[in-house]
Amino acid sequence: MIGAIAGDIIGSVYEFDPIKTKDFPLFSPFCSFTDDTVLTVAIADAILNGRSYFEAVREIGRRYPDAGYGGFFFRWLHSEDSRPYNSWGNGSAMRVSPIGFAFQDEESVLDEAARTAEITHNHPEGVKGAQATALAIFLARSGSTKDEIRRTIQKRFGYDLERTVDEIRPSYSFNESCQRTTPEAIIAFLDSTSFEDAIRNAISLGGDSDTLACITGGIAEAFYSEVPSEIRSKVMECLSPDLWEITEKFLKKYRRRKSSRRL
Repeated sequence: MIGAIAGDIIGSVYEFDPIKTKDFPLFSPFCSFTDDTVLTVAIADAILNGRSYFEAVREIGRRYPDAGYGGFFFRWLHSEDSRPYNSWGNGSAMRVSPIGFAFQDEESVLDEAARTAEITHNHPEGVKGAQATALAIFLARSGSTKDEIRRTIQKRFGYDLERTVDEIRPSYSFNESCQRTTPEAIIAFLDSTSFEDAIRNAISLGGDSDTLACITGGIAEAFYSEVPSEIRSKVMECLSPDLWEITEKFLKKYRRRKSSRRL
């Protein structure tokens, strides 16, 4: 999941200042983690400690009230009304990466991804975005090729993954929906040659950059087997001690063995 966090941090400075190029400094002095990271870590904490996704997201989310949550989620987070609000926003996909790393078969991954989404994002598109992201991560870490990942996600979820980053980039703009974020983030991975290249692809689309790169980063980490050490070090520097502690525990428990990879 550190790949997802890295994507969030790298993309944070371009969320409201989008770019349409892959040529940018990987880490700006103004980079920081956002709600994408906070909620990703919350899902990891729930897995590690066997508590509900609802409890972990509410508790850890409230530690960081200024992380940049969307309006509906912010009200849910601080309200006594705990009901989901039928969202199809990309927040369900941005926080789900730990599921793809922690569970050991497709059905468990799909079931758990839905559970993480449904505490807030119980709209079918919100659930679908979380499931597609988690399944792509699971397939990537389990040895599937890019073509196999593409075909499986298209068949199960109906996303158009036949496009390329270069085809999407000219007309793409900021969009907070799962249906206009998750497919594009997956394509940014499919079009990549390395972890870093995947992150650059996602941010260069010029959309909701931290969330695009967060989704892409989780899949790219799973496929390329690791996050480069210099990127991992910057993530550690950027995270608060409590978020890094959870992240490190998750990485140690669910660490992948390095392998030779097929593109």
